[in-house]
Amino acid sequence: MYLYLLFFPLLFFPAFGESIPDYNHPYAPIFTDKPTYTWTDKIKITIIAPSWNTDRYLIDSIGNTEDHPIKISTREDSLKPYRFTETDVNSGVFTAEVILTGFSHDADGDGDIDTTPRTVGNGPTNGFLKVGRDSSITISFEFADGVVLTESVPVSWNLGTINFSKDLFFTDDSVTVHVIDLDMNLNPEAIDSIPIQLFSDSDVAGIEVNAIETSESSGSFTATITLSQISSSSGNRLYSLLGDEIFAKYDDNTLPKPYSTSDNLEIKTSAKTDSSIPPIQRLANSQILLSDSLGNQLQSFSSNKQMQIVGTITNDHDFTQKFVYLFQVKNITNSVESISWIQGELSPKQSLDVSQSWVPEKSGTYQIETFVWNSLNDPIALAPIMSTSVVVE
Repeated sequence: MYLYLLFFPLLFFPAFGESIPDYNHPYAPIFTDKPTYTWTDKIKITIIAPSWNTDRYLIDSIGNTEDHPIKISTREDSLKPYRFTETDVNSGVFTAEVILTGFSHDADGDGDIDTTPRTVGNGPTNGFLKVGRDSSITISFEFADGVVLTESVPVSWNLGTINFSKDLFFTDDSVTVHVIDLDMNLNPEAIDSIPIQLFSDSDVAGIEVNAIETSESSGSFTATITLSQISSSSGNRLYSLLGDEIFAKYDDNTLPKPYSTSDNLEIKTSAKTDSSIPPIQRLANSQILLSDSLGNQLQSFSSNKQMQIVGTITNDHDFTQKFVYLFQVKNITNSVESISWIQGELSPKQSLDVSQSWVPEKSGTYQIETFVWNSLNDPIALAPIMSTSVVVE
């Protein structure tokens, strides 16, 4: 006779609630998908109520009766009774959504009201609820006669932020600017947009572009523009010369306390522009020539006789370059006898002759140097130094 040992696997069946709620031990925790909301958010609410899972084979509902209602309310308005539905048969988890509709307010500063305040709906996903700037949402569930379970979450406006994606942009880069303002997610079921202004040192009027929301309810917006040193600003193109600072500005009309609802605040950021070409290669600096006042090249030099120091700089690139061209004359002891400069800008593929007069007061040997910088305040070399020796008789 053989003895067979049979092993049966343990089967786990989903638990289901009692046919009626356990009034003596109420358990129905209420959860929201965020700890705080802004005035036009969508609120997703979950109530775990296994005692109200009355039919293990059907999708149950709760909250839509006058005997045991669910009420969703602000300080201004309320939805009652509001129906929640079970997420699945026998789950004991009930959910619903409500869209906040704010109050009448011009959110983007264009003079028009941007909201449609209303309170309507009976659940589970068709509810709209008016709310003020500094309010709260309270969800109450009459679990049993005289037993009301509640949960509250605050509603408030937020201070917007604006930033460029980088601190430094090259002239051939696309420029991206980011705005985060949860209050401008005016329709949580659609892609919103907000106006922002961009301008540069070379074009203070600049352009206005729309920043587009990254998803339906993100409250995060982006705009992308290009830079041009040749064409004027238009559309999504901003005129900006090399070395300019560029700016992005956004007017926040939905400010939290202590601001009032009628206040607005300019939110601003900046970045620098530059070229990917190393600064020392931006311009070509030619060897110095010495001539008389008529432009004839000199072969000998006498004291107390005027001469012209002549140099040539060339911009071989496709961008405009600002420059400072500096002349310096030093004597045999390395002391500076003369210094002067000229500043301007070179267009793409342009050459420029630069000259400065000099009268040596004494005979001797002199060193003449020329420097090409981007500015006097921030002297970054745009070309190698040129130098020549002069013997004055």
